[in-house]
Amino acid sequence: MSDRLVRAITSDGMVKATAVTTRELTERARNIHTTLPVATAALGRTLAAASMMGNALKGAGASLTLQIKGDGELGTILAVSDAEGNVRGYVVNPHTDRPLRPDGKLDVGGAVGTGTLTVIKDLNMREPYVGTVDLLGGEIAEDVAAYFVESEQIPTACGLGVLIDRDQSVLTAGGYLIQLLPGASEDTIVKVEGGIMAAGSVTSLLRENDDPAELLRTVLSDFDVRILEEQPIEYRCYCSRERVTGALLSLGAQELQSILDEQGQADITCQFCDRVHHFTASDLRGLIAKASKKLPREDR
Repeated sequence: MSDRLVRAITSDGMVKATAVTTRELTERARNIHTTLPVATAALGRTLAAASMMGNALKGAGASLTLQIKGDGELGTILAVSDAEGNVRGYVVNPHTDRPLRPDGKLDVGGAVGTGTLTVIKDLNMREPYVGTVDLLGGEIAEDVAAYFVESEQIPTACGLGVLIDRDQSVLTAGGYLIQLLPGASEDTIVKVEGGIMAAGSVTSLLRENDDPAELLRTVLSDFDVRILEEQPIEYRCYCSRERVTGALLSLGAQELQSILDEQGQADITCQFCDRVHHFTASDLRGLIAKASKKLPREDR
């Protein structure tokens, strides 16, 4: 099954949930950034979380950025989602590797370290919403749940998983977000917690069945789950020559002239998809002329 996202609510209206399967987009990210297993797992978890959080936004053109900045070897991990749940992202040090934990699992928390998780919601308003919380352990799922509790006061459970095959490719990937709605009783909380404990790990569930709707039904086994929406998602980068041109123009005529003098051309590589946008000397001269026309008269 291709990568998909589902949104659901329980029939009693007390719990809303989202789940994704993200094996293909995580594998694409691995190939783009040539990540080693620990970095693949960390980036894959972040991409899955960003996809579910971004899909909750309203309005065309809205986007969500999820940034994890730790003091571990991975450095910053960043993922950006559009309002449909399509994502892109990168990790600063993709070739990070660490010994397995004593329990045989990848040491994502150790590679992330201590630091902060920041969420930026761009809703096409004057200023984006920015919320930051301290990392709890760097395993990402519990950090995302803590963000919702601390910054948005929404009781949340998050499960994320990436399973790496022997050839370092992505075998399974995905996750879920389960959130209590106002009025949820203590009994509802107990049933949610019990279902999560009984279900086991995300990767084990996805190996058995990679349907995100079935993932939610398993985790919320004590509820009647009603699927509200199901849609495909993918690794999608929005970079274009037009956007890169705008970024170069923002440097100003003087900086562009320095690039022309020192390099004779410019090759701009997108952080998200590694696509290289080439600008010849002639292209740069044209940009310099355009940037010069935008200068106020007294600066000419």
